[in-house]
Amino acid sequence: MNQNSSAAASLLPDPAQQTYPVSALYVLATPIGNVCDITLRALHLLSMADAVACEDTRNTSQLLQRYGMNRPLLAAHQHNEREVAAKIVERLQAGQRIALVSDAGTPAVSDPGARIVDAVRAAGLRVIPLPGPSAAVTALSASGLLDEQFQFVGFLPSKARQRESALQALVSVQATLVFYEAPHRIVETTDAMLQVFGPQRRVVLARELTKLFEDIHRCELGQAPAWLQEDANRQRGEFVVLLEGAPAGDSDLEQVEAERVLRILLEELPLKQAASLAAQITGQKKNALYDRALQLKDEA
Repeated sequence: MNQNSSAAASLLPDPAQQTYPVSALYVLATPIGNVCDITLRALHLLSMADAVACEDTRNTSQLLQRYGMNRPLLAAHQHNEREVAAKIVERLQAGQRIALVSDAGTPAVSDPGARIVDAVRAAGLRVIPLPGPSAAVTALSASGLLDEQFQFVGFLPSKARQRESALQALVSVQATLVFYEAPHRIVETTDAMLQVFGPQRRVVLARELTKLFEDIHRCELGQAPAWLQEDANRQRGEFVVLLEGAPAGDSDLEQVEAERVLRILLEELPLKQAASLAAQITGQKKNALYDRALQLKDEA
């Protein structure tokens, strides 16, 4: 055994020396791709849990088998979360330990689990988090974006008009925006971001994080659609999309707000009238807004 292996083996007894109270819900993060990213503490808790509440019993069963485990499973997904929460509370009151997991990453973050945690807390029982993998934090750590804050948005609405409204509300946010997106919507979502935020902001498209075909690409938003179209494989896998925050300067923010107002007005009014009214509302120059309105019409 080499020195590194010996050092790793010396850590194995530590999880067993932790305390694992009964009548507690353990919110347990599982790997987002690479099965080696599970923590020692998580493995120990899974080995002693009376049951594992999971988003998909098939996925969790396969994951446990990778670690040589076979635990009782409770289906806990978005369609039965209220009902299973009551059953979990009953089991906890009987003195059990229940682990709560999602298909990947940390439960209750754009995944089922929040209602279960709420019900357990409302019953006066303990909720103990076991930290671990998170797709959002993993992408942020490798992005190189310099905003001091980030705002987690998660999944955008699937319908175009609702998605655009959600994006418009974020135009002036100065923090890095963190989105999750499915492969079949990544192209239209990126196009929508370009229309709302313009081509200059930097974007990070992180897909298949920690997996064999992991890809983390950073570019200006105006270059993102072409990059996705160049190779069909770039549209595969689950995505984390990081969008640089709004510029900090007051003048830049004013321009961003003026364009947001202009886009809204263009949906209801003729081009010239929309530009004139946008200038009155925002105080920006009418000719500049008119020129920008022409560009937006050409892009539509």
